[in-house]
Amino acid sequence: MRTSLATLLLGALLSVSSIAFAERGPDPVLGSWTLNVAKSTGAALPRSDTRTYAPVENGIKFSMKRVTAEGREMSAETTYKYDAKDYPLTGSPDYDTVSAKRVATNTVELTQKKSGKVVGTTTRTVSKDGKTLTLVTRSTNAKGEVVSSTLVFDRK
Repeated sequence: MRTSLATLLLGALLSVSSIAFAERGPDPVLGSWTLNVAKSTGAALPRSDTRTYAPVENGIKFSMKRVTAEGREMSAETTYKYDAKDYPLTGSPDYDTVSAKRVATNTVELTQKKSGKVVGTTTRTVSKDGKTLTLVTRSTNAKGEVVSSTLVFDRK
């Protein structure tokens, strides 16, 4: 009787774990994304922006190549986990660390810091069909200007 009850409980626990994993599935942001300038809003929108999110042993590797509104090419990259800890980011004049926390299957909250001070927040959402990535950001740039933007990306 005890063995049957233990087996039943173990089976139920494994089923719940399997359902939870199936609902979450692989990270929906993984892959490459291209900025859709026509659907994006904000001051000084980039002329182009391509982002890649790749799984690595220590989390997610993010890389970006952008042409700014002024025509300047830039790139940035980091490797991070969804644990709300700060991870170094190279290539940005506006911030030097990023932290990420998953708040829903398709939504992550990111915090950007410069020299330990919070300078921006971004909500990153992947659409349910997995074809659109939206970044809603409010930050203070290197010039001290507060900027808000909504950048919309299409999956490559």
